Amino acid sequence: MTTSTKSNIFIVSILILSVLGCKNPKPNVKLSETVFDSKVDSLMNLMTLEEKIGQTAMYSGGWSVTGPTVSTNNKKYIKEGNVGAMLNVYSVKGTRELQKLAVEETRLGIPLLFGYDVIHGFKTIFPINLGLAASWDLEDIEKGSRIAAEEASAVGIHWTFAPMVDIARDPRWGRISEGAGEDVYLGSKIAKAYVKGFQGDDLSKHNTILACAKHFVGYGAAQAGRDYHTVNMGEGELRNVYLPPFKAAVDAGVETFMTAFNEVNGVPATGNSFIYRDILRDEWDFKGFVLSDYTAIFEMVQHGFAVDNKDSARLAMNAGIDMDMMGDVNRLYLKELVDEGKVDVAYIEDACRRILLTKFKLGLFDDPYRYCDEDREKEVIYKPEFLQAARHSAAISSVLLKNNDEALPLSSEKTIALLGPLVKDKENILGNWGAAGDRKGKAISVYEGIQEYLTDSKIIYAQGCDIETDDESKFNDAVIAAKKADMVVMVMGEDYDMSGEAASRTNIKLPGNQTKFIKRIREAVPNKKIVLVLMNGRPLDLSEEDTLADAILETWFPGTMGGNGVADVLFGTYNPSGKLTVTFPRNLGQVPIYYNMKNTGRPIPASNPHEDYKSHYLDSPNTPLYVFGHGLSYTTFEYSDFKLSAETIGMSDSLTASATITNTGDYDGHEVVQLYVHDKVGSVTRPVKELKGFEKIFLKKGESKTVSFDLKVEDLKFYNSKMEFTVEPGEFEIAIKGTSDFDFEHVFTLE
Repeated sequence: MTTSTKSNIFIVSILILSVLGCKNPKPNVKLSETVFDSKVDSLMNLMTLEEKIGQTAMYSGGWSVTGPTVSTNNKKYIKEGNVGAMLNVYSVKGTRELQKLAVEETRLGIPLLFGYDVIHGFKTIFPINLGLAASWDLEDIEKGSRIAAEEASAVGIHWTFAPMVDIARDPRWGRISEGAGEDVYLGSKIAKAYVKGFQGDDLSKHNTILACAKHFVGYGAAQAGRDYHTVNMGEGELRNVYLPPFKAAVDAGVETFMTAFNEVNGVPATGNSFIYRDILRDEWDFKGFVLSDYTAIFEMVQHGFAVDNKDSARLAMNAGIDMDMMGDVNRLYLKELVDEGKVDVAYIEDACRRILLTKFKLGLFDDPYRYCDEDREKEVIYKPEFLQAARHSAAISSVLLKNNDEALPLSSEKTIALLGPLVKDKENILGNWGAAGDRKGKAISVYEGIQEYLTDSKIIYAQGCDIETDDESKFNDAVIAAKKADMVVMVMGEDYDMSGEAASRTNIKLPGNQTKFIKRIREAVPNKKIVLVLMNGRPLDLSEEDTLADAILETWFPGTMGGNGVADVLFGTYNPSGKLTVTFPRNLGQVPIYYNMKNTGRPIPASNPHEDYKSHYLDSPNTPLYVFGHGLSYTTFEYSDFKLSAETIGMSDSLTASATITNTGDYDGHEVVQLYVHDKVGSVTRPVKELKGFEKIFLKKGESKTVSFDLKVEDLKFYNSKMEFTVEPGEFEIAIKGTSDFDFEHVFTLE
């Protein structure tokens, strides 16, 4: 077929679609889903089964490899109408070229979707997601994802594979860095913030991108913290812990879901009709489409669940998986499976319909190139206000774990020895999933950030050691620097690719000889203050570092403007306000460890923590090194005047709990006020405490504020042994605190 003939077919197709009502002349005007449905039906009436199957296939442009490479002739498949979406393609030029093939050289001219892993920023990189969660600032998280959407949409991207809303309680799992931590309530709130930020309030606007809730479900509970590994749990735990953040994403209007690599109770997630058809579709009424993770469909063969690749295509489509990422099984086998009666054609129709509906919502049928604007690409990337927002996020995400004798904030009058492998680093500071961020030129190192506060004459730099090697040859230069300075700041941590996907670790201590290096400096300057600044993607075992450093500032991987944001905290321009959303253990032997555990029949009594035949370790306390909700400030806060609106409430009532928080220190600052509840007795045992609310407030020194929380009976519900979402009468303990480390003092009764 000649190019001219193809162009004529494209023009005729567009005319047919226009007559059938498939063109919206005002792409920025919201249309009801009913109108879009009629447009989809009109288009599908023109499509062959092969073309419908083509919409369910996604291939990679190869711009970055995020999994095992599968060889495909992408342009050939696009021209044949066998591709519905592409990943790992961006830039106006690159996306326009492929989009042109789809809309001008195929029979019906159906546009492609372009997806990319925009996880914590696109060009302007924000702190890793675990760090963003530590800000407890939902507005800032939403703003960061809105900026990511602005930049990504400007280079032709329609869709991000985020947010990851997996609950994660095992620091060995590398992808703990990509989520919000261990808490169900906080994770659900953060999930909504990401979805709202990426998708905005109107998908037809050219600066929105589709969000994708992943990985459905249980991925964060992989055995031994090993990526892609098996997950086994009761349905009660599944519903009470791992499903709620996904339900929150659905409630927020998320358009797509991604499957998990793991199996759930013997059935790989990608072939699990219980979680996709029974729960996601039937119970939650999710209307969007489901995408497999990278080659996850044919990996069911390796799981021992599918006989071969063809069988995996059958299992996935029957389970409710609408699009195949890089597996190439839908294109190869679905038509044959339909002919054999092994896949109902209605499933393919439904999958195609959902994918097309999404493309209509994005306005791609109105203008397939609406995301391909070179002027906007130049204008939007690295806007000054975006960089300033990233700097602020880096500051508010930092968590002050320790600060003895006011080691921080730093004084601009003192000479500082700046030591460690990450002091001048511009590559690792972006963290894993750094998208299209510039790891060489644009990123700001901690050294550069500190230069805004200190003249070079007051900075003595020595690298001292590497991140991973055992080389001690640079120790002596660092010791000399430390002896010359008034105090020491050491910037240590992980390499960015030591966390993230396929980056599980059995050792969660600082890698290499970094701890040995800290010891050497402490021995050399026993009377000088040492500040440890950490960059890492997971909770670490800091039991030794806690004894060596006077102050520890956890900055995670703080992103493009990380050096500036960290320096703002170090020098007190921003008073640290971050709080942990995941527990830091004393040692790996305590893992998994998390704040909302359950009691045993033999808990340790507070009056006698060493009593025999109780649930404890012989060689370690049960308590973690740093608890969920922990985070210090340069000021201090006092909690007082706790009040309940009633001591007894009925099933149709609500309860108001309040407390007064006073800034009793010498600095203005933010405090994250946290509400916790404990259901003392239930038909199934309940966690020892659960977060049920929080508010981040700002108080000037000496200022007081009363913070109130409205607790509804709905907030107390859980899934019982019959999988009924219910609440039971009885006594509940309740507290308003600044950390999860406390004993309850107040009770109310639900009748």
